[in-house]
Amino acid sequence: MLCSNGFVLSVSLAKTYLHNKSPKFANCAPLLLKAECYHYLFDAAIKLNQLGLDSTTPTHGPIRNSDGALSSIRNVKLSAKARALASNGDIEPLRRCIVLDIEGTTTPISFVTDVLFPYARDNVGRHLDATYDSPETQDDIKLLRAQVQEDLENGVAGAVRIPSSDAGKEEVIAALVTNVEAMIKADRKITALKALQGHIWQTGFKKNELEGVVYDDVPEALERWVALGVKVYIYSSGSRLAQRLLFGYTNYGDLRKYLCGFFDTTVGNKKETKSYHEITASLGVDHPSEILFVTDVYQEAIAAKTAGLEVIISVRPGNGPLPDNHGFRTIKSFSEI
Repeated sequence: MLCSNGFVLSVSLAKTYLHNKSPKFANCAPLLLKAECYHYLFDAAIKLNQLGLDSTTPTHGPIRNSDGALSSIRNVKLSAKARALASNGDIEPLRRCIVLDIEGTTTPISFVTDVLFPYARDNVGRHLDATYDSPETQDDIKLLRAQVQEDLENGVAGAVRIPSSDAGKEEVIAALVTNVEAMIKADRKITALKALQGHIWQTGFKKNELEGVVYDDVPEALERWVALGVKVYIYSSGSRLAQRLLFGYTNYGDLRKYLCGFFDTTVGNKKETKSYHEITASLGVDHPSEILFVTDVYQEAIAAKTAGLEVIISVRPGNGPLPDNHGFRTIKSFSEI
């Protein structure tokens, strides 16, 4: 017998034979069949428990402890509403994977524009000066040099030439700061900028100068989806480092335990269909429709749908308007998924 926490309470033993007399095969066959069945059921019970599922309930809902809370909760503030949603019998057919956008989906856009971006802008010079000779920062500078050179060739506004290292650390940093400030102001979704921002934010999070913000319904939904066996991923224009920092230092604690992976612009632009083909190939699903993508951006929704993914648009306070008759299902909370 297996209890709800996965420990074995008792095990039925096979019948013993007396007088040192070996049983006939005909007598052993039923016992062998029964043992094989018990072995299968035992393995199945362990698997169900590992997934947080309880086979004794018709809906195979998440296992609960004595107060009704989900058994896998770790320092997450779950509301009574979330518990009811996880326990009711009106749960949609499961997807194998859910891929989430960040801005306007898991996190208010205002947190990114009013907190993260200004922090990076105000600290870029200090960060570059303090870490200038580190391999990490030299890699960031190399990426920025290549991006700025491309911008100069294309006549991008705000781009200024970065002098060679021979000009001295101060002149190089001054030119980098000018370019980075222009990139941030234009909200450019480019790898060179996102890599540097991620490293600047890393310092801020570790010094407790920054704390990630997610909507109240996000931790509850992540807990519920994972308990139901769904794998959850993040796809954002921010670097993978920045994504891990945001979900690792949130107002609800470390939420990375619910996330299976992170995708950034290295797989492609979020408004291009090929990016979602890349994600589908990476996740190894049999069909793209087994992936649900949630975003607040219409163009991203179109690209993902064209790639065959199921798509839901997140409608949160402060998000941009959607076209009339856009044709996508919309939600205001993850509790609706």
